[in-house]
Amino acid sequence: MTATRFFLAGLLGLAALLAAAPGGQAASSDVMKRMLGGGDESRAMKHDRLSPTGNALALPTLDSPQKSDIAPSGGLNLLARMGAALPDLPPEKTFTGKVDEAYGAYQRGYYLEAMDLALPKAQKGEAAAQTLVAELLNNGFGVRRNSKDAVFWYEQAARAGDPNAQFKYALMLMDGDLVARDKKKADELMWKAARGGNPQAQFNVAQILVAAKPGPEGLAEALPWYEKAAAKGVPDAEYALAQIYVALPVEAGKKAAARDWLLKAAKSGFDTALFDLAVWNINGVGGARDYETGFQWMKRAANRGHVLAQNKLAHLYVNAIGTRPDPVEAAKWYVLSRRAGLADLDLEDFFLGIEDEQQKQAIHRANQFRAR
Repeated sequence: MTATRFFLAGLLGLAALLAAAPGGQAASSDVMKRMLGGGDESRAMKHDRLSPTGNALALPTLDSPQKSDIAPSGGLNLLARMGAALPDLPPEKTFTGKVDEAYGAYQRGYYLEAMDLALPKAQKGEAAAQTLVAELLNNGFGVRRNSKDAVFWYEQAARAGDPNAQFKYALMLMDGDLVARDKKKADELMWKAARGGNPQAQFNVAQILVAAKPGPEGLAEALPWYEKAAAKGVPDAEYALAQIYVALPVEAGKKAAARDWLLKAAKSGFDTALFDLAVWNINGVGGARDYETGFQWMKRAANRGHVLAQNKLAHLYVNAIGTRPDPVEAAKWYVLSRRAGLADLDLEDFFLGIEDEQQKQAIHRANQFRAR
């Protein structure tokens, strides 16, 4: 579980608030369903085939549906073969900032060197060095893992004003495993970390505001913090921003950017964003309908193991939405979602109506499936 989700896993609550907000748009409305005909064999006999059997290799991963205009250039090789001199590189700009050798060693994986360089600075009260020492100790990088000593250095760095340490120590105060639980102090540090620019803290502050004031007022107060965190690439914040922009009365430019934010969250691998992006494309939420793109995103979510996406992907195959009809693939995805506990009477009737050989193929493919 990521640190962001560790503190407040509140996006499901946020989705509920958005659905109830005035003027909210149903961002995840269902796709069309259509039954195929039933068969002659008894349902009880066919239903027995849904039990999993055997193991096999996982299905290949699905490539991203996004198209790229970037193509490799052959110009360099051509110049080299012709013996032409390459142009000189532009002169590098002189760096005038402060060089953090300890952090540089940490980034390169030289953890012992990083500790040797950071510890003397940490002992002299340098906040960034204290945070680095805490990270090395907490993760066991180059040294024996020591959570107790890590907590000490996180606390020292938090007191010295380092936003990253303030965020980490706030989580520890909220959790209560390594230090005494103190929600008030945790909230204070979380706010300091957010104001200091820590993006995960900014997202969690937004969640705090929404939890304190459920409804449009709390969302309006939280929106600037979601925007700050999203601008720094926090997937949870990107997803939340997309939902807020499409559901609440915001300025036209922001509303038009809702699908772009959802796309960013989906590209980061946020499973719910993958599923919602598929539904948005299919139903025309936040932009034009695009059945083929919606199908591709639904398939990516299903391959990641998203049960609802597996169910909806079966419907897409049955109804030929964004793809050609494929009864075996439809049945495969139904079998997987049914095994996960998601019942669907329409898909059950469809499954019972296809040929026996198609059922066997679908179950074989379902047995081979491994989420990735």
